[in-house]
Amino acid sequence: MNLSTRVGPFRFKNPIILASGTYGYGRPAGKSAKTFSLDLHISQLGGFITKTITLKERLGNMPPRIAETASGIINSVGLENPGIEKFCKDYLADILRLKTVRIISIGGASAGEIIEAIRIFQKHQYKIFDGIELNISCPNIEKGGLCIAQSPYEVRKTVQKVLKIARLPVIVKLSPNVTDISEVARSALDAGAKVLSLINTVSSLAVDWRRRKSMLGGFTGGLSGPAIKPIALKMVYDVVTKTKAEVIGIGGIMNAEDVMEFLAVGAQAVQIGTLNLVDPFAAFDIPSEIEKILAREKIKSLGEFMRTHIVH
Repeated sequence: MNLSTRVGPFRFKNPIILASGTYGYGRPAGKSAKTFSLDLHISQLGGFITKTITLKERLGNMPPRIAETASGIINSVGLENPGIEKFCKDYLADILRLKTVRIISIGGASAGEIIEAIRIFQKHQYKIFDGIELNISCPNIEKGGLCIAQSPYEVRKTVQKVLKIARLPVIVKLSPNVTDISEVARSALDAGAKVLSLINTVSSLAVDWRRRKSMLGGFTGGLSGPAIKPIALKMVYDVVTKTKAEVIGIGGIMNAEDVMEFLAVGAQAVQIGTLNLVDPFAAFDIPSEIEKILAREKIKSLGEFMRTHIVH
């Protein structure tokens, strides 16, 4: 069955993309049979997004970095990564083994940092990637910190600057930690963005009341998992219906039924995140489960479903 989908300039063999931060940089621990098998599994999905890379190396937040909560987890990793220069020197050859749409996630605390990181990236073999996901929406970088995606003005300014220099298609990743995500989406689209991904994690706090302390080394973090799916569905619906944007949906997707819900509110593909932390192989079964759902509903292809998909 044809599960392919187009999102802006991207064509995915199926709508399942491995989200940033949940499968590392694509560099496995060793060249074992398991490694080869994992490469094959990833290559069967629609796409792969690297963990977010910043201009300089980041050590990340102090541990603990993960707190479990009802129907989800709160992470406070703090964008730990080797920095763009080291990433390009050490990881690109391994990413070539993944025969799917490859997207690099690039972030930073300011537009200037992001621009410089992209410039360095484009001095290397950047064409092994198919696109850039612009992560302007991570809520767990520092205590009390704001991100670019919380200001429509900063979003417009940053996206405009990025699109002036980027040689690959850009996906703009939005934050749910705003009053009106549609307003922020319009700013990105007005700046020239073609594809949006949403939502990132929801700002949250886990408390140890006995010690009167946060359970996270970074104090606050980002909530993900099934707990945020209803929020994500509403925000994807709002952005699609109010702005007509092309959207990749993210947030609490744990199975094929969840995927269908996101497609039904207007997403054209989805990213799988927290599920990968629960079971690193679970996402690979989802395309075949989608085929079974479509066959059961007597729908001939994913495209046929998506042409009449918006809920009302």
